[in-house]
Amino acid sequence: MPRITLPDGSHRDYDTPVTGVVIAGDIGERLLKSAIGIMVDGDIKDLSGVITSDSEVSIITEGRKKEEPSEEALYLIRHSCAHVMAEAIERVIPGTQLVYGPPTDQGFYYDIHFSDDRIISTDDFSSIEDHMKQIIAEDRPFQRYELAADEGLAKLREEGSKYKLDNAQRAIDAGSENLTWYATGEPGCDWEDLCRGPHLPSTGRIGAFRLMSVASAYWHGDATSDSLTRVYGTAFPHPAQLQTQLDRLEEARRRDHRVIAKKLNLFRIDETVGQGLVLWQPNGAVIRRELEEFIRMHLVATGYQMVYSPHVGKLDLYRTSGHFPYYQESQFPPLISSDFLKAVSDEGCSCADLSHRIDVGEIDGFILKPMNCPHHIKIFDAEPRSYRDLPVRLAEFGTVYRWEQSGELNGLIRVRGFTQDDAHIFCTEDQVYDEIQGCLELVKLVLSTLGLDDYRVRVGLRDDDNSKYAGDPQLWDQAEAACLKAASTLAVPFSKEPGEAAFYGPKIDFVVKDAIGREWQLGTVQVDYNLPERFDLKYTGADNIDHRPVMVHRAPFGSLERFIGILIEHYEGNFPTWLAPEQVRVLSISEKFVDYACAVKERLAAEGLRVTVDNSDERVNAKIKVGAQQKIPYLLIVGGRDAEAGTVSVRQRGVGDLGAVDLDRFISDITAEVSERRLPTVNEEDN
Repeated sequence: MPRITLPDGSHRDYDTPVTGVVIAGDIGERLLKSAIGIMVDGDIKDLSGVITSDSEVSIITEGRKKEEPSEEALYLIRHSCAHVMAEAIERVIPGTQLVYGPPTDQGFYYDIHFSDDRIISTDDFSSIEDHMKQIIAEDRPFQRYELAADEGLAKLREEGSKYKLDNAQRAIDAGSENLTWYATGEPGCDWEDLCRGPHLPSTGRIGAFRLMSVASAYWHGDATSDSLTRVYGTAFPHPAQLQTQLDRLEEARRRDHRVIAKKLNLFRIDETVGQGLVLWQPNGAVIRRELEEFIRMHLVATGYQMVYSPHVGKLDLYRTSGHFPYYQESQFPPLISSDFLKAVSDEGCSCADLSHRIDVGEIDGFILKPMNCPHHIKIFDAEPRSYRDLPVRLAEFGTVYRWEQSGELNGLIRVRGFTQDDAHIFCTEDQVYDEIQGCLELVKLVLSTLGLDDYRVRVGLRDDDNSKYAGDPQLWDQAEAACLKAASTLAVPFSKEPGEAAFYGPKIDFVVKDAIGREWQLGTVQVDYNLPERFDLKYTGADNIDHRPVMVHRAPFGSLERFIGILIEHYEGNFPTWLAPEQVRVLSISEKFVDYACAVKERLAAEGLRVTVDNSDERVNAKIKVGAQQKIPYLLIVGGRDAEAGTVSVRQRGVGDLGAVDLDRFISDITAEVSERRLPTVNEEDN
């Protein structure tokens, strides 16, 4: 009978199978009252779930009002709220067909097919929310029941939903012998949905919710398939937490990098060029160039060699690396010569046959590179290597391409063509730990320089039960041990996350909080014993025998596009002076002082500063307003007294008027600020 190990290490032994309800009650009445689910050996389960064998168990509670709710609590609440929303929508709009309704990091959604061209909009939200409140007030239990696969499929066929039949068949194909339903109340009497769970004990445990938006979607994400409507919502244990989230979302809308970028002329995405393909405007190009130069300086100082590689590569290259079979669905279609396509067409080869022959390697071609790694491997392998040459550190700002679904594209954050500050280190096993440490120090330098100091670290490990991971388990053990050892030296919290490794090796990710508390995965370091094996890489050791190098992948920025998109929102467009596209604007009080304004500009430009003159006929207050809206760090107002005294009247963004300052003194101060890459001072009045 089960022995239950609790988070504090204590044990509870039971003579019969036991539920979370019993365990929570045995610990204390107060815990039972706040319990909403359980964690069993790392998996979220219903509070009523039965435990039959020795297990590590923790109780999931709704938590306190003034604390951040746990991810597990949010999962249960949001998953359950998705069911309540779906029931309410079916009440308001009969004849709908439900497709799929998962919880997400920000809330939950349900994909729905509406018949007879019925369109749902936010105008329907009030009525739907009223029905949801009624269902929650009824405090109906979520009750789970199972049917054998054949019986469950028969039930779904009778109900006539091809979408639920598809979901069920997928579960069966994945190995499920039974199909699971959750009834919101009594099975067979109340509303129910095909679902694996888990859920809250009852609807009344949903604390606070809000329907958020409506979007278009496609069945299986395929634009050629059925059009669906995706209804989004969010939910929290307590109303105050919901309000905090709504305030945060409003702040996020205010900081939307796409809106700010349009005002500041940073980038464009033009439909005639292609969705997800970024056109950097001059202002945005300045930010990108400054970031590249910043990290390039440190790379050269620490022994990296800069390289370049083509934007395409042969399919066989990526078959060897494993990227083509592992990530085929997220890659652009292969590039096959027109002569060859005509030849196979003349042979009567169908599209399906052609796709199969490409998949199995009978046909070669080219592909827009999804990764830089194989190209760097070939550069390393272009000449004989000795242990004396190692480590070899190759770096590139390499542009790669991924076929993201159109519905997932989002300004700079999610694109189809992006540039990585990519590097690959080829080293001996004895050098792995030191090289990881060097990479981590570089990531820390990048984050601290940009003021992204609030972060945590996660170590992505393989899942032994998952077949996606390639290579020798013993080598995986070595790589994971090196990553964990390095992560332990960072003096910040880190978590172990099985199943989050790359297919070729474990990784260390930095998860950064921005100015409004959102988390973003940014810098990454990965250890790889597999690609050197796949490409048969060698170096000659001190024993004059061939050895296999280890690869370390690292990218402090990750994607420059995504990183800059995050920076735009983090700073709200108020970039540090060293990054600002326009660092100084000189404003002449009147036409009489334009010559002095131009002379000031020349002095500043000679120091390498990015400076312009506003010599328009506008009044100076209007010029100041425009400069503030364009978030320029320094506005220099010049008139007759300034021309006579060799001064400038300085207005600093985020600080205000500093009065008349000697021009030489201003130049000394701003050049020091730029060279030291100081962070900006921002005042809400300047936003």
